[in-house]
Amino acid sequence: MYGKDFFICGLTGWCMEILFTSTGSLLKHDKRMIGRTSIWMFPIYGMAAVIAPVYKKIKELPTLVRGGIYTLGIFSFEYLSGSFLKKRGLCPWDYSDAKTNIDGVIRLDYAPFWMAAGLLFERILVRRDSL
Repeated sequence: MYGKDFFICGLTGWCMEILFTSTGSLLKHDKRMIGRTSIWMFPIYGMAAVIAPVYKKIKELPTLVRGGIYTLGIFSFEYLSGSFLKKRGLCPWDYSDAKTNIDGVIRLDYAPFWMAAGLLFERILVRRDSL
C-alpha cells in the first residue's frame, strides 16, 4: 500500500460521505443539504488503498465478483473499525435503528453502495497506476 493511495482514498471517501450525507439531508426535507463526516473516517477510508494490490490478483474476475469481494472487505473493515471505535465511545456512525444492522456498526442494505465504492476506488487507483 502506498502513502499516496492512502491519501487519495481518504480524501475520496470523505468527499463521498459528505455527498451521501448531504443527499440524505435533502431526503429529510432539509434544503440546506448539510453533509457530515468525522476525522476518524479519513484513515478508515484510506485503508481502501488495499484495493490496488487486491485488484492485481483478481482483475480477471467479472466486475460483479470483484465488487462482491470489495464489499465483503469493506464490511469486514467497517465492522472491525466500528467495533473498536464504539468500545471507546468514538464511533461516528450508529446504525442501531436500521433493520439490517449488525451490532449497530454495519448495515447490510448498504452493500450496493459499498460495491460501487469499491469499484470506484479500483478505477481511481488503477487509472492512477496507468498514468
